[in-house]
Amino acid sequence: MLAIPLPFIAGLIFALVLHHSLKGVEAPGSRRYFVAFLILYALQGVVVGLHFGYGVKALAPIQPITASVMPPLAFLAFRGLTDASIPKPWIHLWAPAFIALSVASLQVLVDPLLLVIFLVYGTALWRLTRTSDDEVMAEASFQRMRPALRAARLTAILMFFFALSHLAVAVYAGIAGAEGVPFAVAIMNVVALVATGIYYLLPETDRAAVSPKVSALPDPADAAIVERVTAALGEGELYRDENLSLAKISRKAKIPARDLSSAINRATGLNVSQFVNNRRVGEACRLLDETKQSATAIMLDVGFSTKSNFNREFRRATGMSPRQWRARSKVETTRS
Repeated sequence: MLAIPLPFIAGLIFALVLHHSLKGVEAPGSRRYFVAFLILYALQGVVVGLHFGYGVKALAPIQPITASVMPPLAFLAFRGLTDASIPKPWIHLWAPAFIALSVASLQVLVDPLLLVIFLVYGTALWRLTRTSDDEVMAEASFQRMRPALRAARLTAILMFFFALSHLAVAVYAGIAGAEGVPFAVAIMNVVALVATGIYYLLPETDRAAVSPKVSALPDPADAAIVERVTAALGEGELYRDENLSLAKISRKAKIPARDLSSAINRATGLNVSQFVNNRRVGEACRLLDETKQSATAIMLDVGFSTKSNFNREFRRATGMSPRQWRARSKVETTRS
């Protein structure tokens, strides 16, 4: 009976996790990189599985080349979600080009080069996720911003892991021979699967819950930016867009994303996501007071897509649940 290679399962699971985390991300350039990365990642699992699981030696030269393409693709995909353009993306072809040359002429350099490629792009991606809060995933919708950020961090961690594990497997093969390599590859993929599961099960500190301090001396320039953003959100009822992102607001208000985010932080003590959700909650309160629509219908109408997010943001802004708000409103109406 044909067994499914473990590397293929690991590749497929990680691809599905990444796809789920980035569902709804609309940045076209980044989307192309993500699709290419996910396809190649799953394909790499097949190549590794057939090579080590079924002894298809003809795939041995292909494996390092396809492996070298994934780190640049992953970095470009997540870099494309920031508010800055990607300069000269073709320059990242250096990684597969060097590996292809090494495979053809100097195979002793393949393993050290792969180690360098994974470490370089893992470090670059990790640094990208540790920069400023709102701007990191500016092209992702507010509801997908945190999952996208977590996916980027997981990808960076896995790059470090595969770099070190690849080095360990190469050293092991040099000392003990190639016979034990399939088992070592299987262990490596099991560890990657477990790490992926643990990472997504562990709760993450919600940085959005910690509001920055409002400036003691409000800057008129910040107030002007807040006013422009407020007007932009109201124009065409932009705030109702469930896929609204920092980049969309930035383009609508004609203000650089970094300046927009910083001004709202300083002037209101809120991050951009909270600022937008306050506008949505305000409209939800009006609809709860003035209509008989269900809370779910109102939630969708004002731009939220999940009950958990709607309830959390509603309670943050008003101190009560939507149901409590409507009950209070009915009591006040009866009294009057």
